[in-house]
Amino acid sequence: MAKKEILLTPEYLQVLSDIKQYIQNAQVRAVLAANKELIKLYWSIGKRIVEKQQHEGWGSKVIEQLAQDIQKLFPGIGGFSRTNIFRMRAFYLAYEIVPQAVGQFENSPIFNIPWGYNVLLFERVKEVDQRFWYAQKSIENGWSRTILEMQIKSNLYQRQGKAITNFSCTLPAPKSDMAQQSFKDPYLFDFLTLREAYNERDVEQGLIDHIQKFLLELGHGFAFVGRQYHITVGDNDYYLDLLFYHIKLRCYIVVELKNTEFKPEFAGKLNFYLSAIDDLLKSPHDEPTIGLLLCSSKNHFTVEYALRDIHKPIGVAHYETKLVESLPQTLKGSLPTIEEFEAELFKQEELIKAAAGDQD
Repeated sequence: MAKKEILLTPEYLQVLSDIKQYIQNAQVRAVLAANKELIKLYWSIGKRIVEKQQHEGWGSKVIEQLAQDIQKLFPGIGGFSRTNIFRMRAFYLAYEIVPQAVGQFENSPIFNIPWGYNVLLFERVKEVDQRFWYAQKSIENGWSRTILEMQIKSNLYQRQGKAITNFSCTLPAPKSDMAQQSFKDPYLFDFLTLREAYNERDVEQGLIDHIQKFLLELGHGFAFVGRQYHITVGDNDYYLDLLFYHIKLRCYIVVELKNTEFKPEFAGKLNFYLSAIDDLLKSPHDEPTIGLLLCSSKNHFTVEYALRDIHKPIGVAHYETKLVESLPQTLKGSLPTIEEFEAELFKQEELIKAAAGDQD
């Protein structure tokens, strides 16, 4: 009994929790250190192969033989297949002219991500600065390899920070820069299944139905608060399409959806919503609420004029969807049944026969 009582004391449980955290932190550091050493090893092998090719004319057959001999020397150790040896060569060639990668291993993000991530980057991304950007974002946001592949495929580098905003005039630095980089243009909602004549509620419902994919597209830091969020101003009821809280920016974000081209009056209404949220929800520790208008299209100059004299932070971007890889549920009920289809065919056949009889 005495032993059990000791184990259940808060002090003991706290010590146990602390030790668990120590071990987990050490394990993470060990994994990261091992990964960095592996990437440095692959870099060194790739560098040596390239140097031999340049100075002694080594061809692909020599590299293939090298791969076979390494596997014989280290049986049971993976990572030295013919394909991977050639990838080590490609890895070195992808960065050999970059001083940061050559001389500063510790500071370069490519040496702090797994090998599979690096393979994706030097095989899928042409520009060096973009590879470094994706590598750094993978570290910051904890992306899996699958998510990194999705972000590359969706060309996130070109879209990030491209929304038209008035942040530089309405938010202090460096908050304005951070907010700018939190929004993109366009937003790709290709996971939505919409009919051609869709409305705003269709988009809204689709985004909620795919909330995980929606949050991934919005970017790191967005936390969902509510849909059709109800507020009361002057005894009148208003409903915000989507309300989020951004953990890094420490502010509420109101997202309004429009299935039309941007119109200046949209900014005025969103400005009203931001004032209301600042008064009704914002705490003294929160930053000013930010608005994001997502429209089906926009004119750059129209947006800039509309935002010029608005004192609340607002960003405007357009979104893209695909129409339609799979049939929307809203249309399935309107299709004829097999029986109705057969009856219609029978009717057409009878009409054809009747028309032929009249000609006789």
